Amino acid sequence: MSAFLKKLLLGAALLGSTLAVQAAGPLKVAVTDLAYEERVQEYFRSIKASEKSSLRATGRESERESDYSYSRRSSGSVNARSESSFSYEEGTYSYIDRGELRKFTADIKGEMLKSGYFKLSQAKPFTAKNSEKLYDVIARIKQGMYPGADYVLFGSINSIEFRQEANPIDNTDTVSHTLSLELVGEFSLISTKNYQVKASFSAMGEGQDTKLMSSRGGRVVLNRGKVMSEVSKSLGVDVIKQLEEQLAALSGDYPVRETVIEREQQKEEVIIFR
Repeated sequence: MSAFLKKLLLGAALLGSTLAVQAAGPLKVAVTDLAYEERVQEYFRSIKASEKSSLRATGRESERESDYSYSRRSSGSVNARSESSFSYEEGTYSYIDRGELRKFTADIKGEMLKSGYFKLSQAKPFTAKNSEKLYDVIARIKQGMYPGADYVLFGSINSIEFRQEANPIDNTDTVSHTLSLELVGEFSLISTKNYQVKASFSAMGEGQDTKLMSSRGGRVVLNRGKVMSEVSKSLGVDVIKQLEEQLAALSGDYPVRETVIEREQQKEEVIIFR
């Protein structure tokens, strides 16, 4: 087979794949809130005191009289009893807390909608008391928690950590105060029809707020809301980038967004010309 014929056949295959994607339309996806699991330790102190007492008294008396004699007899007893107890306990106990974090998913949904490859449906929140079923996505699909969705994007938090630092700047009387947050999550795109995993990856979101202040002192107020907003936006960008790349690598049906590529190229140019 000639090289020209190979190129022609490859071009026809790619065109057919593109037409098939356009006919199928965007993927209908439900995005869950981020699941979390952490070990919680709590201090406890227990004091118990009780007292019980009883008193029992008995008495007997007899009297006898005749023409020649007289006698009188009495007897009695008292039985008293008292019991008391006291106990004191203190220490720590731990348990596993599981649930869904109602944050950081809005920008993931926003990036998916902007891509044009996804149509989103609202997932029902996880409210079951048995938190061990939180990660049983198949059971949740069977319970109808993702109506109208062909796929579920299930995310769980691996690590979330706030840092607050104060670092003096050399040769100045200025201190740099920084509040930062880093969030790492794992994501899986799961089919609601056959429960197959279409894509799986980890993504990270980062954000920080920095303020400079004289070492002479003062009150530093760092913007926690700004930090969380940056984390949410950067997490959304990382999720959609990896999601599109994996879908494209698996089947070639969903090429990486040209807008994302152009945005990255522009960012690189700005860095070069600074």
